[in-house]
Amino acid sequence: MKSIGIMLAGVVPMVAAAQAPSSVQVYGLLDAGVVAERGCIGPCARTRLDSGVSAGSRLGVRGREELGGGTSAIYTLEAGILNDTGASDQDGKLFGRQAYVGLDGPLGAVTLGRQYNLLYETLTDVADPFHGGMAGSAANLVGYTTRRYDNTIKYQSPRSKSGWNGAAIYSVGESPYNSKANRAYGATIGYEGGAVNLRVTHQRKDNPLDASGAASAVDQSASNTLVAANVDFGRFVGYAAYGHSRGAGSSPWDMSNPYGAVAQSTPSDNSRDVLVGVAVPMGATTLLASYIHKDDRSGAHRDANQFAVGVSYALSRRTELYGAFARIQNRNGAGYTVGNATGAGHGDRAINIGLRHAF
Repeated sequence: MKSIGIMLAGVVPMVAAAQAPSSVQVYGLLDAGVVAERGCIGPCARTRLDSGVSAGSRLGVRGREELGGGTSAIYTLEAGILNDTGASDQDGKLFGRQAYVGLDGPLGAVTLGRQYNLLYETLTDVADPFHGGMAGSAANLVGYTTRRYDNTIKYQSPRSKSGWNGAAIYSVGESPYNSKANRAYGATIGYEGGAVNLRVTHQRKDNPLDASGAASAVDQSASNTLVAANVDFGRFVGYAAYGHSRGAGSSPWDMSNPYGAVAQSTPSDNSRDVLVGVAVPMGATTLLASYIHKDDRSGAHRDANQFAVGVSYALSRRTELYGAFARIQNRNGAGYTVGNATGAGHGDRAINIGLRHAF
């Protein structure tokens, strides 16, 4: 036993030295809140406890290994958790939130795997004062709601000294019948300088339901363009966005049901989306508000408006209380619902009160 202890004492420093250029981080976030819905479209639990209301609960590991010359190998594995029940999120996928590996160097980062798409990143990071969470989530009305793509190659440029940056994405469809079926691609150009953050993103998804070789009953292709900006005025941050969406798959729908858009009686295949919002920091408290108008350009004119207000209170750097209320005004038979960071929602009104902790 003594000899084994001496051997381990010698081996451990060598292993630590060999791994010195590498870094591994285990991290996570737990979020739970009470959701009260009204104006339900179909049956629903009017009051319930939900996971991931403000931000999706998760457990992840990410790392970086220095390879020399300013280049590093990088990876992330991130599992979604429904901490109200202990089940896995993202339809039970083990690492359904993110799972990728890549290289990061002076010319930018290239990553391969399951990753966030560019439209969703622009919407939540730049356009939405609620950052895709709580009842005020902009994803309730704006753009195609597939947040992540499988089989994805993604490039992110380094930020230039002048503040410009760009990104591109290509998701391989992998259909054995048609190389165009299920593929997705897009690009972003952005500027971050001083108080201004601006992005323009265009993205296309080709017929995501046609992977069987037979003609799809409904072409679910989607084309989305989003121009988004936020400006820090000191006392408050102003948000604005304009989106143009075309195709039957370009409107928000429940991704847990892949045929949801076909079953939905009121999807828009041609719309213009406008968002304005504000975040007002007041010490540990931040007040939030936004207004979204969806202008349906199809013959049915199924427009919708969303009004949302919210508040967050930072108990510490990692723990936050929050509350929000949103209402959607559906017109001419539109059926949009108030969701949050994890759920699509069931009604046209919702109140959220919850707690979020990061670690």
